[in-house]
Amino acid sequence: MRLKSIELSGFKSFARKTELQFSSAITSIVGPNGSGKSNVAESFRFVLGEQSMKSMRGRRGEDMIWNGSGAVPRSNRASVRLVFDNRDRALNLDFDDVVLERVVMRDGSNEYRLNNSQVRLRDISELLSQANIGSSGHHIISQGEADRVLTASPKERRAMIEDALGLTAFLYKREEAERKLEKTAENMREVAGLRRELAPHLKFLQSQVRKIEDSKKLRDELEVKYKEYLKRESIYLSSVVRALATEGAQPREEHIELSGRVLELRLKLGEKQNDHGTSELMRLEQEGRNLLHKRDSLGRELGRIEGELVAVERVRVITHDTVPGEQVRTFMHRTLSELEESMSFTDDELKARVQALIILAKDFLRRISDVEEVEPRHSKDDLNRRKIELGQQLEAVTEDEARVVSEVATLRAAIEGEKDASREAERELFLAISRRSELETLLARLTSKQELLERDEAQFKRELGEAGVFIGRTVENYTDTILFASTGQLVSDEETAAEPRTVQEDRRRRIERMKIRLEEAGVGNTATILREHQETLERDEFLAREVADLQASTVSLRALIEDLSTTLSVRFVSGLEKINTEFTTFFMSMFGGGTATLTLAASTNMRKAAQEEVETDEEDEVEEGVDIAISLPHKRVKGLHMLSGGERALTSIALIFAMSQVNPPPFLILDETDAALDEANSRRYGNLIETLAKHSQLIVITHNRETMSRAGVLYGITMGSEGISKLLSIKFEDALAVAK
Repeated sequence: MRLKSIELSGFKSFARKTELQFSSAITSIVGPNGSGKSNVAESFRFVLGEQSMKSMRGRRGEDMIWNGSGAVPRSNRASVRLVFDNRDRALNLDFDDVVLERVVMRDGSNEYRLNNSQVRLRDISELLSQANIGSSGHHIISQGEADRVLTASPKERRAMIEDALGLTAFLYKREEAERKLEKTAENMREVAGLRRELAPHLKFLQSQVRKIEDSKKLRDELEVKYKEYLKRESIYLSSVVRALATEGAQPREEHIELSGRVLELRLKLGEKQNDHGTSELMRLEQEGRNLLHKRDSLGRELGRIEGELVAVERVRVITHDTVPGEQVRTFMHRTLSELEESMSFTDDELKARVQALIILAKDFLRRISDVEEVEPRHSKDDLNRRKIELGQQLEAVTEDEARVVSEVATLRAAIEGEKDASREAERELFLAISRRSELETLLARLTSKQELLERDEAQFKRELGEAGVFIGRTVENYTDTILFASTGQLVSDEETAAEPRTVQEDRRRRIERMKIRLEEAGVGNTATILREHQETLERDEFLAREVADLQASTVSLRALIEDLSTTLSVRFVSGLEKINTEFTTFFMSMFGGGTATLTLAASTNMRKAAQEEVETDEEDEVEEGVDIAISLPHKRVKGLHMLSGGERALTSIALIFAMSQVNPPPFLILDETDAALDEANSRRYGNLIETLAKHSQLIVITHNRETMSRAGVLYGITMGSEGISKLLSIKFEDALAVAK
């Protein structure tokens, strides 16, 4: 890569566009003091991205712009364009010519362009680092800065050497990796914070999901139990319906026939016995039948009341003994069933009444099972009062019935002799009436069973509706349920219908308890909770993956930083050895002997608390730098501070040239670095720059004739009365004559 030209426009004293071509290995720029020739060196700093205005003898960006004169008004911008021959592709761009341009405006804003495309300063720096043109400016040595490498701190001197060794690209990569590592750590903290914020809500949602899952299991179990219960109940009710239909068909037909026969016999007897005695007897018989029905009704009601009293008393006793109400009802139901099974009455009428009482007592048990709170004392008092009233009524009816029976007996005896002819008809009538009474008792019992059946059917419909609320429309498929016994065998409908009702009641109570548990486990809108849980879980899993990726990235970045640090350390140590070799050679050439060595040095940067004068827990930062040790021939000079001005200049030149020889930059700019040299040292200096020119282009700003004589191209800078720097073309022959 070769430097082709530089173009200045509005930069400092170069008000008009000025272009310098660099076609020789050594180009010399000469001119009187104040002509602006050092502005050329500063223009190189400017276009290469120098950010320190002090290094370019200014305080702000506006100081870089032509400020105007009487002849030429001030400019609003300053620009410098640098052109490289890139045919060897030293710069990683697919262009033969690479043009760098920097523009500064009056408001201080800067623009950087690469082949007329606007880019960032960082892009310029990374591109130039490929050609060993770094930001430390080791390849641009301006007037008064020749000994900067000597006065710099060890750390700054190390940076200059790293720049000279071409390690800037590695430093950029390491700095970029460190920034990425810091950003990754920040991202990890942010992601971890998000997960911490998400954790309580996710934990709550997980508990809700567990409740939903438990509720689903309970609902599934309830569905199975409910369908089994409903199937068994429907079979039982169907069997009862069939049984009542079968049991009641013949008695009803017989009752209808007997009612017709009784009417027929009465009409026949009425025709034969149309006297007062017969009419009175019929009236008394009718009254007796009415009293019998009334006594039966009162007896059933009294039996029911007594049964309820017994139940209330048992409830009171069992409740007093802290037995749960459910066990009480089970006990009473079992007691009534045992009583019903153990009956051995010979009197069918009495047996029918007791059975009616048991049915009423079971009905009572069913009714009190639905009551939330039982008030035994109040119920017992009401029942006792009702019992007394019914007892009094029953006693009166019994007395009336006895009276009627007596009157009938007396009347029959009176007319016995008068009715010999119709006795057979009367006997048949009385037998029919007696049989009809039996049938009426039987039908009354069937009616009671029918009422219980209707109540059970109504309860079944309610249970079916509640099942639909709890388990949905699938309950309608209960008829498809297959029933099994505890042994695992299939159960027939006949076996199901014959099962004790207490077993079915136990099933219903278990179902009620499951319904209560399901209601208590309610968790609101299940679909919304499940969707939110899934979204939150996916978000947490995404963040977890982000943390894992960031951790992996952290490991990768740390490994990269370690590799880069190792590479930098190895290359720096190796390069420092080479620079030391060249430094010793140049130093001995300059001073005719002596030694000069660069050594690694460690210094401690003491950290202090920012606002409070307290000790911190952080360890002091150890910084590595480079020290210079010299020994002049025939002198006891061991430190840089003991050198004279000329000696310092020679030492700095020797070190700068040594740094340039190890990893030569494409060009070097020397701004009057030979000003302090005498004639003998000037010749040595001239010889050295000719050696350097074999590896790098040299732009030498000088007053030294010896130095000018080594240049292939000579530019003259002058300044007229307008204060504008102008470029003069001088023929090389003329320049050589002047130099001699």
